[in-house]
Amino acid sequence: MFMLSKSSLIKFNPTKKQILAIKAAFFLVALTPLIRLFVLGFQENLTANPIEFVERSLGTWAIIILLVTLSLTPLRQLTNISWPIQLRRMAGLFMFFYACLHFATYIWLDKTFEWAEITKDIIKHPWVLVGFSALILTIPLAVTSNNFMIRRLKQNWKKLHQLVYLIAIFGLLHFWWLVKKDYREPLLYTIILVLLLSVRFYFMYKRYASKKPAIPLKSGITEPAISPRIEC
Repeated sequence: MFMLSKSSLIKFNPTKKQILAIKAAFFLVALTPLIRLFVLGFQENLTANPIEFVERSLGTWAIIILLVTLSLTPLRQLTNISWPIQLRRMAGLFMFFYACLHFATYIWLDKTFEWAEITKDIIKHPWVLVGFSALILTIPLAVTSNNFMIRRLKQNWKKLHQLVYLIAIFGLLHFWWLVKKDYREPLLYTIILVLLLSVRFYFMYKRYASKKPAIPLKSGITEPAISPRIEC
């Protein structure tokens, strides 16, 4: 039986052709949830409430892919495996893709383009407003997810894309509000998000602490010049 050891996995450094193959495989895997919905629809097996099933499924996969996107940097920080970062742009765009399909299902199949009803729903129900806000925040990230905008925005690009954390929080709040009985799934995603953010903050603190100057005390003991403060 062929097995990959942890050390060999960490040392794995794919070539450009292998990266292209990995991206192609990731692309196909990311399309699987959508293909599944088409198959279920063709088989007339979209449950008793097909619109709600499609809407929930698309929204759930938007959150899952968002968490996958957010996991790539902590993975690099914990394991020194850097090549998966090259999947981050595609993963982020797929998150935007499923979020747009989720919203399109809501305004098209659920509300049948009744804009007055949609506006009333957004204002009246907090979960709709939070979800809509998350979608709006994803638009500038999707628009600037290209090399031209990275060069154009420079350091501001990184600051702009920190909105992804707020999007994740809004997305999970939206999910929590929609769930009526079984909270296991949103709880799982919330735990994953908290763990991912904890890793990010830990390494931010570690990097910040390593740069702090030390002030010698009379006793010869040193202490930090300023108290630690975590910045995003």
